[in-house]
Amino acid sequence: MTRVKCRVLVDFDGTIAAVDTTDLLLETFAAPGWEAIEDEWRRGQIGSRECMLRQIDLVRATPDEMDAFIAGLEIDPDFPGFVAMCAAEGVEIAVVSDGLDRTVGAVLARYGLDLAYHANRLEWLGADRWRLGFPHARGDCQTLAGNCKCQFAAEATGAVRVVVGDGRSDFCVAGEVELVLAKGALAAHCRSSGLAHHEIQSFAEATPLLRAWLDDTQAHVRMQSDVFRDD
Repeated sequence: MTRVKCRVLVDFDGTIAAVDTTDLLLETFAAPGWEAIEDEWRRGQIGSRECMLRQIDLVRATPDEMDAFIAGLEIDPDFPGFVAMCAAEGVEIAVVSDGLDRTVGAVLARYGLDLAYHANRLEWLGADRWRLGFPHARGDCQTLAGNCKCQFAAEATGAVRVVVGDGRSDFCVAGEVELVLAKGALAAHCRSSGLAHHEIQSFAEATPLLRAWLDDTQAHVRMQSDVFRDD
């Protein structure tokens, strides 16, 4: 029997990672002005792309200091089990983050998680200076995000799509998929917008929810197939 094709898009900061790693990096290495920029973003005066571009310009850290910081970051302890369940079910996972590729890639590798990931590009300029590139930005992004996550949902042709996330960068894509597993600000957005979702606190809850949803979806597809054959 052919399994339902499914693609899961998972946020990184505050979802896979235990904290918002970009905010923690700014608290550790950036000049105090990064907080005023953050306030502009929270008030909706600028998009996350401009916000992060200006904030990263304030960071002062050598590559060794940056990597030592990243080496101390932890993930949700139940995320590897979620990944294993998806592998067993033939579900494709992609990590989609409006954070930093250097952080996402290093953390996933340290935990032995060989997953595709898409994030903003952190580029070393020499000494203790950095800049941010946006290989996944789109001019028509409603939230002016550095990484427009809707494109990764649109690419999943013929698949049911799932988003697991917690923040503003997940708001738009949550309206484009078949299942939303939400925590934090994303859960609040779904409630206020009347968007169907399951609220979670961790991957310990996300794993059985996704498994049950996949079973229900498969059963529905099988029933439709039986009806078609009877006709």
